[in-house]
Amino acid sequence: QVQLVESGGGLVQPGGSLRLSCAASGRIFSIGAMGWYRRAPGKQRELVATITSGSNTNYADSVKGRFTISRDNAKNTVYLQMSSLKPEDTAVYYCNGEIVTMGSRASYWGQGTQVTVSS
Repeated sequence: QVQLVESGGGLVQPGGSLRLSCAASGRIFSIGAMGWYRRAPGKQRELVATITSGSNTNYADSVKGRFTISRDNAKNTVYLQMSSLKPEDTAVYYCNGEIVTMGSRASYWGQGTQVTVSS
């Protein structure tokens, strides 16, 4: 069974920084696109950033210039570097990956990590 496990969440003051990590484990042949999503209280889950296997990136307008998504293919890990954090960034952050196992591609989700931005 493939697993994605997020880490790095926590409490940070406005203007601060955090780096989230998401490591994939299991019988993985390869990983395609990966992304970060978040769900704030009372809101729908929304896309934050994506990164392709070739490291092309895409960001939500709300985080452009503040967040950076990256990946380390050798470690099967995707990162989200967050800076200039705002209270509205408070949410549970989830990673997602297109993972190839046994020659077939499927989407997997992590369990999420809480990010709280507050004074």
